[in-house]
Amino acid sequence: MTREPLEQSRKLVTELPGPKARQLREQLETYVPKAVSPSTPAFAARAEGGIVEDVDGNRLIDLGSGIAVTTVGASHPKVAEAVKAQVDDFTHTCFMVTPYESYGKLAQKLDEIVPISGQTRTVLLNSGAEAVENAVKIARSYTGKQAIAAFDNAYHGRTTLTMGLTAKNMPYKESFGPFASELYRVPGSYPFRDGLTGEQAAARTIEALEVQIGANNLAAVIMEPIQGEGGFIEPAEGFLAKVVEWCNANGVLFIADEVQTGFVRTGTWFASETHGIEPDLITMAKGIAGGMPLSAVTGRAEIMDSVHPGGLGGTYGGNPVAVAAGLASIEVMEEENLAAKALRIEEIITEHFTQIQTHDARIGEIRGRGAMMAVEFVDPETKAPLASLVNDVAVAARKQGVITLTAGTYGNVLRFLPPVVIGEDLLKEGLGVITDILAETRSQDRATVDA
Repeated sequence: MTREPLEQSRKLVTELPGPKARQLREQLETYVPKAVSPSTPAFAARAEGGIVEDVDGNRLIDLGSGIAVTTVGASHPKVAEAVKAQVDDFTHTCFMVTPYESYGKLAQKLDEIVPISGQTRTVLLNSGAEAVENAVKIARSYTGKQAIAAFDNAYHGRTTLTMGLTAKNMPYKESFGPFASELYRVPGSYPFRDGLTGEQAAARTIEALEVQIGANNLAAVIMEPIQGEGGFIEPAEGFLAKVVEWCNANGVLFIADEVQTGFVRTGTWFASETHGIEPDLITMAKGIAGGMPLSAVTGRAEIMDSVHPGGLGGTYGGNPVAVAAGLASIEVMEEENLAAKALRIEEIITEHFTQIQTHDARIGEIRGRGAMMAVEFVDPETKAPLASLVNDVAVAARKQGVITLTAGTYGNVLRFLPPVVIGEDLLKEGLGVITDILAETRSQDRATVDA
């Protein structure tokens, strides 16, 4: 049965949360631990394009994409059809037991689109954190070394190993230690706060790598080309190229964590391309499969083949239903030229907040690429982070039917990750709601001062 398309407009028929959502919230609080804490007051019933419809019939503008996952929309027809067809054939065999053609087809497709020259190999997995863990395993196997270096403001996951690579303590690491050993952190590049050129920041990084760890002990350096949870921090021009050059000269692998930046999100297939770098390994997840749980590690063939037979895999890794969704999602990205649409989203968001910045000095920086944009809010005089302002704006926006996310090591960044298929009018309406909320907070600030 064909369902009716979901109208692409914001509509509030109840306050948020509505009566059904409040009932579901009671159920959640009874049976789900409080450590799992959804931020949006609505409960989803349907989603399509740039809209999430909740159980009370409210339609919310989606500026989060389930944290950069539903790049092609939450229920793109081509993806849905591919999933249904695969479910009719079989849902699981475990690729390590009984293989199937689609796994290899997706690996071949990734070979075509990743920015790694020469032959690559791919292992398919379930989540971004699992991809990072496997990339670490592969790097250690290939190099025979153990140390892994990550950066300030990094986010690489919530598992025991990846928590050690993640920089921010709360909420990701608090009370969960001890973490895995031989993980090190070095300073990176945060142009808005450190004021360094790419070359200066790279020199600082390389010095830390050499002094604190030593190339003879270092298996790999891992970095997000644009740091996600850290606040969508894009390193200064030339920084990544210098770090990769040092890695290549010293027998150290460079792992590009493209879990959030990959699959046209930043206007190219992968953000590494915009920095002109060629990683040895790339970790991928989120936007790869239109919402189905799938991740991958792709790397140079000789590196991937360094691991002994049976050393990589997992029961659900490369699940056939998820792989079908992945192949269909990549097709959609190509056919609908979503890379160009991502760049158009960048133009709209940049222009919108640049205009606001002329009369709102709390906007310290507007940054990002494609449909991965952020606005950092600071005290105009001191650059001190305004985390409470960002939280208040996000909460108010969600109550008004705009799903909005925050980020940043200091919690003072509004981040925008809309589905790349979102309509321009819908995107602009969502941004307008946030603009109105910001104007209200300015009025409140002035009233407080006057009082």
